[in-house]
Amino acid sequence: MEIKRSGSQPSAKGPADWFTGSVRVDPLFAVTSPARAAGASVTFEPGARTAWHTHPLGQTLIVTSGFGRVQREGGPVEDIRAGDVVSFAPAERHWHGASPTTAVTHIAIQEQLDGKVVDWMEHVTDTQYQG
Repeated sequence: MEIKRSGSQPSAKGPADWFTGSVRVDPLFAVTSPARAAGASVTFEPGARTAWHTHPLGQTLIVTSGFGRVQREGGPVEDIRAGDVVSFAPAERHWHGASPTTAVTHIAIQEQLDGKVVDWMEHVTDTQYQG
């Protein structure tokens, strides 16, 4: 058994290569073999969002507070709010983040395949973000 105490792991700023706007990533748990899952709590300030990306084994987002947006490639921009659970299929190209006026926090859970949990791509444009 392992207990990771709240506040025992440092927060990190979301890197500009992968995010637009102000994003804070708080690690929750890392991949520990033989398990493949990793998780983090991610907070997006208003207007902040990820770049387009995929996950080899998919991703689950559990929205814990606020109001945000998600989009999968070819689909509409959709609103998400506290209590929603969003599941992206393996290799499904998508992005997620806050609404233009409200912050959002979600727990992101994804699994590792061959040492990789995410493939980052280009930034979401303002036009794409507005839907």
